[in-house]
This record gives sequence, C-alpha cells and structure tokens, in this order.
Amino acid sequence: MTEGERQAFLDAAMKAAEEAGHPWAEYAACEAALESNWGRSMLARKANNLLGQKQGSKFPLPYPCCNLQTEEVRPQGHPGQGRPLTGGRVMEQAVWPVFPDWKTCFAERMALLKRLPSRYGAALAATSGEEFVRQVSLSWATDPERGGKVLAIHRQYFEQPPEIVGSLELT
Repeated sequence: MTEGERQAFLDAAMKAAEEAGHPWAEYAACEAALESNWGRSMLARKANNLLGQKQGSKFPLPYPCCNLQTEEVRPQGHPGQGRPLTGGRVMEQAVWPVFPDWKTCFAERMALLKRLPSRYGAALAATSGEEFVRQVSLSWATDPERGGKVLAIHRQYFEQPPEIVGSLELT
C-alpha cells in the first residue's frame, strides 16, 4: 500500500467520523487504520467494520452479522481456550455487525462508548484526541500497545514537523 493510498484511507475515514459526530475524527481515523489494516481486513471489506466492534449480547445492534476469527492478546499464563500461548496471542471466533457504511460504523462505536460510561467515561471526557485514544484503548482492545500504535499513526500522518525558519549562525 502506498503512502498516497494510506492518506486517502485516513481522509475518507476522518470524513466518515466527522459525519458521525466523532469529537476526535483524526484520531478515530487512525484507530480505524490500525484496527482494519488500512481498510484491507476482511472485516473492513465485507462488513464496513473499521474499528473491530463486536456484536454484543448486552447491546445487540440491528444489523446482519458475520462470524470471523480475530487475534486477541491474553496475559501470559491465560489458557487461551485450552491452547498454550506463545507471546500471549490467540485466535478466537467472534460475531461482528455488518454496517451499511463507514459513517454508521463510527456512529455505532460512539453510541456504544456512551452506553458504557463506567468503562469509557474517561475517554468521553477527554480534552484531547491523544487522551481519548489512550483512555479508550484501555478497554477497547486486548493489545496493551494499541494506544501507542494509534498515536504513532497520528504523528506520522497528521502532525507536521516544525518548519525551520532561517538558520542560526554562531560566531
């Protein structure tokens, strides 16, 4: 995937997040890039599910579903459904909502965060996109490095290095 294709993905995801009313659309686009492998995952391509949102039994969504495997990170020593773990990773089957479009994906994700304030209240109260990502990542995914990975994408694609204005000459 070229840098231009990655930027085009981020632009389209950010637009969908903005249309869905996401308060940190740039950061949501970066989350989508990480979670969906830049829109190339089977879940993203077949279900418009860019954020890895599973179909929950407590708050079922009114969309068709699909079953796909997912890689989950488990703490060392976790049995991983009876299989020994190497590096804390295990493949599991999961049920995923099939969203009609990316805007709905972002809207449903925000609605889920709001329905679970005990889990996501700190993320929703964030005063910066970075704080939102760090807080939401504590519960959204099993990968303990998720927040840092999302922020690395943001730094690479949205934060410009400072311009050098003139030069200093020491005498």
